[in-house]
Amino acid sequence: MLQQMNGHSSDPNAHGGELREDLQEFLGRDTPLHLLNDLTKVNPVTLETVLRCLQARYMADIFYTNAGCTLVALNPFKPVPQLYLPELMKEYHAAPQPQKLKPHIFTVGEQTYRNVKSLIEPVNQSIVVSGESGAGKTWTSRSLMKFYAVVAASPTSWESHKIAERIEQRILNSNPVMEAFGNACTLRNNNSSRFGKFIQLQLNRAQQMTGAAVQTYLLEKTRVACQASNERNFHIFYQICKGASVEERLQWHLPEGATFSWLPNPERTLEEDCFEVTREAMLHLGIDTPTQNNIFKILAGLLHLGNVRFADSADEAQPCQLMDDAKCSVRTLASLLWLPEDPLLETLQIRTIRAGRQQQVFRKPCSQAECGTRRDCLAKLVYARLFDWLVSVINSSICAEPDSWTTFIGLLDVYGFESFPDNSLEQLCINYANEKLQQHFVAHYLRAQQEEYAVEGLEWSFVNYQDNKTCLDLIEGSPISICSLINEECRLNRPSSAAQLQTRIESALAGSPCLGHNKLSREPSFIVVHYAGPVRYHTAGLVEKNKDPIPPELTRLLQQSQDPLLKVLFPTEEKSQEEPSSQSRTPVLTVVSKFKASLEQLLQVLHGTTPHYIRCIKPNSQGQAQTFLPEEVLSQLEACGLVETIHISAAGFPIRVSHQNFVERYGLLRRLLPRTSPGPYSPFSDEGHSGWSPHAKEATLQPLLQDILRTLPALTQAATPGDPAEAMPASVHCGRTKVFMTDSTLEFLERGRAQVLEQCARCIQGGWRRHQLRKQERQRQAAVLIQAAIRSWLTRKHIQRLHTAATAIKRAWQKWRIRMAFLASKELDDVEEKHLFQAPCSPSSFPLPQAQTWLLGAIIRLWPLGLVLANAAMGVCGFQRKLVVWACLQLPTSSPSSYTVQRVQEQAGVASIRALPQGSIKFHCRKSPLRYADICPEPSSYSVTGFNQILLERHRLGHI
Repeated sequence: MLQQMNGHSSDPNAHGGELREDLQEFLGRDTPLHLLNDLTKVNPVTLETVLRCLQARYMADIFYTNAGCTLVALNPFKPVPQLYLPELMKEYHAAPQPQKLKPHIFTVGEQTYRNVKSLIEPVNQSIVVSGESGAGKTWTSRSLMKFYAVVAASPTSWESHKIAERIEQRILNSNPVMEAFGNACTLRNNNSSRFGKFIQLQLNRAQQMTGAAVQTYLLEKTRVACQASNERNFHIFYQICKGASVEERLQWHLPEGATFSWLPNPERTLEEDCFEVTREAMLHLGIDTPTQNNIFKILAGLLHLGNVRFADSADEAQPCQLMDDAKCSVRTLASLLWLPEDPLLETLQIRTIRAGRQQQVFRKPCSQAECGTRRDCLAKLVYARLFDWLVSVINSSICAEPDSWTTFIGLLDVYGFESFPDNSLEQLCINYANEKLQQHFVAHYLRAQQEEYAVEGLEWSFVNYQDNKTCLDLIEGSPISICSLINEECRLNRPSSAAQLQTRIESALAGSPCLGHNKLSREPSFIVVHYAGPVRYHTAGLVEKNKDPIPPELTRLLQQSQDPLLKVLFPTEEKSQEEPSSQSRTPVLTVVSKFKASLEQLLQVLHGTTPHYIRCIKPNSQGQAQTFLPEEVLSQLEACGLVETIHISAAGFPIRVSHQNFVERYGLLRRLLPRTSPGPYSPFSDEGHSGWSPHAKEATLQPLLQDILRTLPALTQAATPGDPAEAMPASVHCGRTKVFMTDSTLEFLERGRAQVLEQCARCIQGGWRRHQLRKQERQRQAAVLIQAAIRSWLTRKHIQRLHTAATAIKRAWQKWRIRMAFLASKELDDVEEKHLFQAPCSPSSFPLPQAQTWLLGAIIRLWPLGLVLANAAMGVCGFQRKLVVWACLQLPTSSPSSYTVQRVQEQAGVASIRALPQGSIKFHCRKSPLRYADICPEPSSYSVTGFNQILLERHRLGHI
């Protein structure tokens, strides 16, 4: 199956007609070419089909395309602001799966940021932006920095928000300053980086950007004094000449319309010639206006230094004299740099030599060429020190404390591959760096993948990718290489010959297949076949540039300057570099040696990170929009090994997980298998992690792996129910220690895992809800029982209290009733008649006995009860009725003997059992417990009404 997936003919002409038919069929499919977001979906994967797909997308203004693990970025050569809006950055940052969106550099940036947040080893990330000069590497790095500044600055408090804004602004402002002093217009690119830089974005534990650090590599300082035809100097020189005010022009001696030898093509106006942007960025970085004026004054002095010309001296014992138009330039240069004019001129004209054991000093006049070399050396020395100082200022402004950041994301923006008509040491170092980065890519992705497949025992159809190890051995190999031969020439104390260097290289490295010869060339040179194509390097001046000699008298001269910035750049305590004597055996630190050491250090940093690759492609060399030249793009695709990358990405397995981790994560998929009798490896006999230990042996893991892999057909069939052809088992292979699978397989596994987790979650939720309902029902029943028991107890207590009270009332009432009945009967039968007839005062009245005084008072106070007793069904009369009358009429509580009761029987007898008292009787009481007790009876003697009528005999009350 792997052979079919990766099947393609090694001979492009073997099936030419068939391939064309396939291409026509491919171009006529329902899916247009410009909608293919990934080049791995192109079938067959050839240079022609990939080229057509990129061209179709480029013409549709789609400039980013995935190619496996690599992002291909086509330079649009026109402003496309809608592709880099902050809203689009936030959209990619907030997307659950950014890879599902359209390909973009923000997808790569978000992937690196999420890797840092997930703490996947290695935690530190790096993005390698590569491509030819003019392909858009600088713009890509700048856009990525803006993206990280937006998504990695989300503090909570207002104070931390202001700090984050300041750090973000400083990091973004470092770009225009670095580009102004380090970029220039070349034949291929209007904003070509003439130095390499590795930007380290520092993040704290909360993944917030706290600072950054910039490391630079090999500034092309020779551009200050030497510019190729139709090229320009660094941008900063044109900015100060075009953007300075009238007062600044007078201060820096830059009159309007002045010409400078080191300022070619000043009539060209570029977007990068914006002086105000550079000055504002320098202010944000902490470089104040006086320091800026010192910087621009020094740069103006370097422009005047370029106008210093020397005339050839007829006498070798006499120094070369200045040309007439150069005297003013020397005077202006001395005033701008605050240097004494005579020592300045003497340093450029006379060379100091130390010879002999006594180190005697000899002064030798320089030739015209040597004077020009010393002049150029002075300019390069000052500009290189100034550039390094700016980098240190930027780092001090944006770099965070070591204990305030834990991880970083690195952006590597290096020079693109260069091949000019005249190539020298600068191009050799630049292309050498690109070779090293290409080897890093090959070692990390292409070769590492295939070798890992072979180690794991997978059947793999190896892709014949382009390995540049032979070319690197030619440049840096041991014991003999181009770099070692050039360094050896620098250590020899003899004049270097270009032809002799060419002969040594060709003879010593004749067996290398990457070394070419050009016998028709009149100039001494050699050819190196790089991964991107052959490049011819001229040997003239190669050794001198590698030595990069700095005459000690130049350093001593600059230490005498009174300029405050030059004092910082050239401190007096610094030891000047002495020329090596003939007896010195100390190896000279050359440009190639220093560059090689810094490049090795950079690669060590990259090896400790998770790399991501962005390949920038230049559609045409003229920089025109909507122009796609297949020949130029084809050479770049072949050079960067993009087709091999697509082959391995399409046929390979980008996802690889160890057996232990695979079982731990996807072991629950065994629940999807049919239920069988519990066995040693039944999916239902051991749930969760109980079926294996953390240190389970491979023999124990294999049955579990097979159980999990058996669920894949069901998962793929469930994912594609309508297409049985696509419901095939996904591409997955079980190696010796790892499980290899494709992105689609991982998606199926994750989908099945989510399904099982959902089922488990529903089961847990159902059990929990059932438990909650049962618990609530038990609580309700318990509450009902408790409430019933409490209500029963309260009712019983209430009834008991009522029963006790009723019993007490009943006993008291019975006792009182018996007593009253006894008293009444006694009065009526015996005592009453006796007292009436024996009354001395009046026969019709009688006094109450003294023994009844207390009882009568109590009865009067309890008159409502007396009303009830008066209407009782007991046939009582006599004294009882008198007591009732006294209680109802509220008689005075004085002695009862003061009242007399006259019987009616003596006059008219009993008139009526229910006779009413004559006259109006009003009951004086606050509230009677009887229903009608507060009603006054009518005066009519014939009206007899209900329960409240008092049973009285007719009597007459009178005062004694």
